[in-house]
Amino acid sequence: MSEGRPAAPDALVLDEIDAFYGDSHVLHGVSLRLGEGRLLGLLGRNGAGKSTSMSVTVGLLAPRHGTVTVYGTAVTGRAPEAIAAQGVALVPQGRRVFRSLTVRENLAVAARKPRGGLPMLWTLETVAALFPRLRERQHQIAGSLSGGEQQMLAIARALMSNPRVLLMDEPSEGLAPQIVAEVMATIRRLKAQGLSIVLVEQNAKLVFDVADDIVVLNSGRVVVEGAAAEIKQRRADLHQHLGIY
Repeated sequence: MSEGRPAAPDALVLDEIDAFYGDSHVLHGVSLRLGEGRLLGLLGRNGAGKSTSMSVTVGLLAPRHGTVTVYGTAVTGRAPEAIAAQGVALVPQGRRVFRSLTVRENLAVAARKPRGGLPMLWTLETVAALFPRLRERQHQIAGSLSGGEQQMLAIARALMSNPRVLLMDEPSEGLAPQIVAEVMATIRRLKAQGLSIVLVEQNAKLVFDVADDIVVLNSGRVVVEGAAAEIKQRRADLHQHLGIY
């Protein structure tokens, strides 16, 4: 980096987030940073606060305290559509495709031009090239797809918004091992193309295979964070908070 040139802003920053469901305090000062073009693995047991962190990020839950910024722009507490317009897309847990629409209709309704007049990387054609199975089933009703095909559709639908930041919440959940391998290969391709990704998973071993950085939550608090290669060596921490290694 040239001397005096300001550092590029992180793709996504959560800073000291406190969040509640009613009277229940579920996130306690959660902070994380996603570098541009990097993949951050967000790990934790059931109920650790992973999905809640994603809900705060996309505006589905307003934090009581703390800030969310996307490429240096504060989006804290803004409506989900306003945060999506900043280039944030979520692949939700449980897929949640529009089951009564066709595959093609699911993709078309999500299409959005990227910010700043940038070229559209993701169109019906480029998504079909990434997921040939969806091209074969483009006129099929989404509710009739297999679980793996619905997960591919959920990822493809998020890409159609041409995001700068992609959040993926438990994409391997409920899928057969072969389909999980296909999903992870897709995630690797997206990362290689420079997309900034947060991967939320219970399956830590999947995450360590692809992540640059790791944050571990336990009871709504950040308990471990750092480079994935370094965190992988901290077996006592991983056993304590995740029950692995």
